[in-house]
Amino acid sequence: MNGYTPHRDGPPEGAAPAGARTEKELLRLVATDPATVHARALALVRDGTGAAAVPALRAAGLAAKELGRLAEGLGLLGRALEIAEAAPDGAYAAAQVRMSLVGLLSAGGDIAGALAHASHAEGVLRGTDAARLAANTACALARAGRLTEAQDAAARALPVLRRGHDPAVLNGLLTNLGLARAFQSEFVAAEAALTEAVEVARAAGLRHQTAMSTGNLAFVVSRRGDVPRALRLYAEAEPSLSGERLAQCRFDQAETLISAGLPGEARPVLEKALASAAEHGYRCDTADGLLLLSHAELDDDDPERAVHTAERARAAFAEQERTGWMLLAEHVLLRARWAAGERSPVLLRSAAATADRLARGGWTDAAAGARVIAARTALALGRPAGHLLGPVGRPAGSATARITAWHAAALERAGRGDRRGAVAAVQAGLRVAEEHADALGALDLRARAAGSAAEPAELGLGLARSARELLAVEERRRAIARPVRVRPPADPERAAALAELRARSGRRTAAIARGVPPPRPADLAALEAAVRARTRRRSPAAAPSGRTPGVTEVAAALGGRALVELVGIGGELHAVTVADGRPRRHRLGPAGAARHDVRVVRYAAHRLAAGDDPDAARALAGAAGRLDRFLLDPLRDAVGDRELVIAPAGPLHGLPWAALPSLAGRPVTVVPSARAWLRARTSAESRADGHVLLVAGPGLEHAGREVAALRRLHPDARILQGPGARAEVVRDALDGASLAHLAAHGEFREGNALFSRLRLADGPLLVHDLDELAAPPHLVVLSACDIGRGDEGDAVLGMAGVLLALGTATVIASVTPVRDAHAPAFMSAFHTGLAAGLPPSHALAAAPRTPGVLGLLCMGGG
Repeated sequence: MNGYTPHRDGPPEGAAPAGARTEKELLRLVATDPATVHARALALVRDGTGAAAVPALRAAGLAAKELGRLAEGLGLLGRALEIAEAAPDGAYAAAQVRMSLVGLLSAGGDIAGALAHASHAEGVLRGTDAARLAANTACALARAGRLTEAQDAAARALPVLRRGHDPAVLNGLLTNLGLARAFQSEFVAAEAALTEAVEVARAAGLRHQTAMSTGNLAFVVSRRGDVPRALRLYAEAEPSLSGERLAQCRFDQAETLISAGLPGEARPVLEKALASAAEHGYRCDTADGLLLLSHAELDDDDPERAVHTAERARAAFAEQERTGWMLLAEHVLLRARWAAGERSPVLLRSAAATADRLARGGWTDAAAGARVIAARTALALGRPAGHLLGPVGRPAGSATARITAWHAAALERAGRGDRRGAVAAVQAGLRVAEEHADALGALDLRARAAGSAAEPAELGLGLARSARELLAVEERRRAIARPVRVRPPADPERAAALAELRARSGRRTAAIARGVPPPRPADLAALEAAVRARTRRRSPAAAPSGRTPGVTEVAAALGGRALVELVGIGGELHAVTVADGRPRRHRLGPAGAARHDVRVVRYAAHRLAAGDDPDAARALAGAAGRLDRFLLDPLRDAVGDRELVIAPAGPLHGLPWAALPSLAGRPVTVVPSARAWLRARTSAESRADGHVLLVAGPGLEHAGREVAALRRLHPDARILQGPGARAEVVRDALDGASLAHLAAHGEFREGNALFSRLRLADGPLLVHDLDELAAPPHLVVLSACDIGRGDEGDAVLGMAGVLLALGTATVIASVTPVRDAHAPAFMSAFHTGLAAGLPPSHALAAAPRTPGVLGLLCMGGG
């Protein structure tokens, strides 16, 4: 995402004790108590005459702007300027008014007018006033897109202010300097300036300015890639902001959400902030917000809407004579046209011309993105592309910018026939994306991080020729979104929200069962939002370590097994197999038919879980046979009848593999990737000596019988059932278990997998609860419903995937509903195999299958 939010107002005109009465004191109080200033200043205007009213009018005008009444503020400043210019000795006072007008006119979108007033005042003001004018001018220049000039203006005034005694002005200047540097991807210098701005304001007791600078620091931290810290800083800043400052903070939060792969969540935030900015006449902020909204719509797979919104943003920038920002709107339009499928000579010319204009304007990240679009369009048209990319230097800037730069390098190398060099550049870009993901503590953010590298990954997969190359690129791609174990500090507020969510969910379930009105869904949604927000603010205690395994390492670990990793390239499905140390590549064919048959198998399995259904049985047999021929027949020479480790792709993660004829009775382990399997094997080989836990949840007719049968095999097991099977009790009992078997109703949440749940006595045990485990169970059996499903594509984000990420060696769970009556016998057979010393994958394969338990899979180490 190459979103840009121009910033900001110049520094507030000071702060003073709440008892201020004089015009000078009121000017200092504007930012901290605008309502009081507004009332007192207007009273002073009524009592004063002539030039004496000018400071009070200035204070009232600035306060009106802080209160969201921009037009009123401009009117009051206009009166002040008329009076000052008419006074015989009013030149300095007039210049002070012009200094104030710079900020208000910038907010209203009249950048040319703001800079004209700045020019008139520049030769008149002295000392701190001159420095304040420089800060306001820097803001106006940044809003105009003249970033280098903005940074120079702020840097010239900084030494003067550091020697002075006006912390409010110093704070504002440091804030604008930091933001100007951030727009030019100078993140270290930007963060240093904004950190100093926060410290200056905090030391002076300037609460409002501290919040403003904290919000802007969050903006820079987000661009640098530390999303959890940025979200914490936004949460710290927002309660002390109001009016335009609050709208700007929410625009920045929306950009962070977009960069984190959450455009659907960013859109309502932007729409609300846009409505507020438009209502109060903040035309500059309105244009900025429209630009961000177009990015959100585009990243949310709505290119047609993005075109409409980007056109509105471009028109608003043009009206405000903000030509630098017009270029950014044009960049969004280019991206939207590409996303909508345009591959025309017109798009090629537009992209190349826009890239050149962006580069001249200092928008290096957007320029690189436009060059990539130009090069890809040229390649699609069969034309040379290398000259469109220009010199490709060492990538720098944000993670998005570096990924884009490596993408450009890959295209440039491919264009001159250096295929291996192009693949290496793709690999480098994917490593940047993985490093970016490793800074994220929340699993849903990690899962979405892969989106930033989707296009270069697609290029790399298309360029790969050998099985080794294809496996290397695909494993690197999957590593970006892999769930990883993080152990952040305990968060009492998150724990409280989870407990309240559990209690209300339990009450809702009970109310529905009794036929009485349940609690409002909105209450549950608000609690889920609170849990999600607190989770996303958590940083990992340490960056996850790991590397992409090579074929030699995978082959050594496989022994007599065979790896089958499925790879989607364009609209086709390919497979890489590794068996007997030999990697091979296989083209399977178009993926569309396989997706259809997976849906048929899942639907039929769902019907069969409810009861015998001859039509569903026939549909399942037909679709499963077709999938078997499509997916496995081409691989028979490579894998033979070996035990399989399968890394599916896309919707194949939800396939009940035991339904395929050639896999009936055959040990199969399903994994997110070869890397994930190697990690799980390491856990499997260091067997735990913990306790056995057997849990029977409520409302599951055969759970008690199932647990009673298993107790005979595990006489020393800890049993939790009935009222004793409470969510937090079960969670705590999972810690350190060697084997945990949970027979409970489950619910997979489509599109929100971390709120998937197991129903227990007092409410649900959520996926979010699991990262509280210090030592997750070695082997987990989830004998319920389709709780084994994953979400977020190849991230396999769900209860099973998260358990594996936390360090569980193997999970037995179902990807389709389980027929309750069939589960006890099947689970008894499975546990009997375990007790006889069989590995979990072999014990599962040996247990007799019925249609009601087709979806149960062995996941992880096997």
